[in-house]
Amino acid sequence: MSATDAGSTPKLRVLIADDFQETRRSVRLMLSMNPDVVVVAIAKDGREAVELAREHHPDIVVLDINMPQVDGLTAFKQISEIYADTGCVLISAQRELQVLDTAITLGVQEYLGKPFTIEELNDAVNRVGKKLRQKRPSLENAGRLHKQSEIYLEKLADEYAKSRRTDDKALDVFEHLAANPDCELRWLRTLAMLYIIRQEWGKLKALASRLEKQARK
Repeated sequence: MSATDAGSTPKLRVLIADDFQETRRSVRLMLSMNPDVVVVAIAKDGREAVELAREHHPDIVVLDINMPQVDGLTAFKQISEIYADTGCVLISAQRELQVLDTAITLGVQEYLGKPFTIEELNDAVNRVGKKLRQKRPSLENAGRLHKQSEIYLEKLADEYAKSRRTDDKALDVFEHLAANPDCELRWLRTLAMLYIIRQEWGKLKALASRLEKQARK
């Protein structure tokens, strides 16, 4: 959350994503009426939303469900894997029970059907912001514990790589590291070698495309 005047509550940093320019403009205008909100980024599809979220780390994302490249639900799933403390207001012209169920499972806090009013949008954003402020201290503590776990796993991985271990314990450690979207290339390469040695071709195939993408960066 961005800082405001000393002693005041930080403003909620919001990212907007919708494939319709008019909707993007309308949502931004509606949120400009909210003194507790600052819009930090606007995306035209789900893929760009994920990229901008990685760059700006918004408190809340306002996402349309049906977008090209990556849909809103998938975009929020990817964003929450990067920043677990991100809130979400999902917007859609349709109200499908299956979509609602999936949204709840992913941790989406608010769901608005189009069209919605200024009050409905800002009330939804404010409710999500209130939940985030209550939840964030515990999330920060969990984040510290996760970081400590990552450091421990990397130390183990270094030892296992030096001793060229290929057993189930070593495999488990490297797969845990690889589960991190920002996993270092060296661990992915080591995991690929493990799959080759263990002849786990299905897992190797799934990892190969990720290795190719990361090597091009």
